[in-house]
Amino acid sequence: MSTELQTPADLELRRKLDLLLKTGRLLVESSADTARILRNMQRTAAFLGLPEQHLHIFVNYTMLMVNLSDEHHSYVKFQRCEKHGINMDAISAISKLSWKAIIDDYSLDQYEQELNQIKRKKRSYTDWQVATAAGFACGGFCVQFGCDWTAFFYASIAAILGMRLRTFLNHRGSNHYINIAVAAFISTILAWLSSFFSTDATLVSMLPSFMVSSTPWHPLLACALFIVPGVPIINFVSDMLGGYVQVGLVRFINTLLMVAAMAFGIAMAINVCGINNFVTNLSMTPHHEYWEFALAAAISAVGFSTIFNIPRRLLPVVAIGGVIAVCTRNFVNLGPSNGNVGLDMGLVAGSLVGSTLVSVIATQAMHWFHTPHHCLSIPSVIPMIPGVLMYRSLFAFIDMRGIVGEVTVAMHNGIMASLVTLCIAVGVAIPNIFFRRMLFLKRKKKLSDLLIQRRRLHGDFVDLQEVVEN
Repeated sequence: MSTELQTPADLELRRKLDLLLKTGRLLVESSADTARILRNMQRTAAFLGLPEQHLHIFVNYTMLMVNLSDEHHSYVKFQRCEKHGINMDAISAISKLSWKAIIDDYSLDQYEQELNQIKRKKRSYTDWQVATAAGFACGGFCVQFGCDWTAFFYASIAAILGMRLRTFLNHRGSNHYINIAVAAFISTILAWLSSFFSTDATLVSMLPSFMVSSTPWHPLLACALFIVPGVPIINFVSDMLGGYVQVGLVRFINTLLMVAAMAFGIAMAINVCGINNFVTNLSMTPHHEYWEFALAAAISAVGFSTIFNIPRRLLPVVAIGGVIAVCTRNFVNLGPSNGNVGLDMGLVAGSLVGSTLVSVIATQAMHWFHTPHHCLSIPSVIPMIPGVLMYRSLFAFIDMRGIVGEVTVAMHNGIMASLVTLCIAVGVAIPNIFFRRMLFLKRKKKLSDLLIQRRRLHGDFVDLQEVVEN
């Protein structure tokens, strides 16, 4: 790096690199997958006039680096990424901005102004709206596990209060993983207390029939599923499949820590409550009509979308996507062997087919609704994430007491959770790998070339030799 007096051209180059890093930082901290981060940064670099052949971008979970260099000169800038969350509204807005800036020939000031507006924009939902929606999403999960609609409300109430507590602790600056364990503990305790409305003879005799559930223990399966890191899980698999191993492994470790914290909180609550059948005997096979599956899936998809900060206009779209994904999964998964209508091919095959179908539809729907593919596909498949299998597996290891078969149960749940998660992520990725690239790659490349050529006419691309000489 040169230490000579900075020229106007030098200062402008540094500003462009800084804008590129700020764009990438927003994407990383909003939980975009690595391929999208690079794609958007490269498009932004084209707008900024940074020649692709001289530009090098390094993406890490906590650090971004860009380098612009030729045979004689090199400019490097770093940017830390610290506040990780999920903000699909920001991901969508940045994608639109990167295209709009080229098409409308933005100035650097215009681009920076809109980028700062995206960064400062408040989330679309209040804390209580997110907690309520996420709570009902957990109730929707509970229905998919076989509970009745009375238990749906008990699971939802426990999850609402647990989610709101977690948000409160996060705002207070408490440790992220401790907050997860505490929220899981409280939600499970509340779900256990709700079971007395249906199991205690005195209370049952006093309550109206609609408050008595025939599945009083099922809320314990779903009350803490607002914690399940569905987006990090899918991003982890997507990054690994895309060859971004380093970032993928960090996402995996973060996911594992979150699920472990959740399992620890649930294990503590289960031990306090003295429940013995949580891992082995409580069935998750549903026996509902498909309209009930569809309603539960729509509720879950919309509920989790508020956590991801999906734009409000897309909530009905995501709800339909959730219905398609879950009902397809259930039709392929369930069948005569468990008293249901379907193909009886198992959970793994059902998850792959369901996620692939909704992702193929999203490949076209992204053009109808002008939003990135993942902003439609991921919230739609989240209701299929096997969160219960994940924490059942970890819970079984945490709570081992030397009983024969405990290791088998733990390994079975862990392997099934891994296979289902892999199939969901692969299903989301398959259309992008095959259909979308085959159909749109040439057109996208032609459009990109035209826009870049237009940019060359209206704004000079950076020439490092000229920057140094000027």
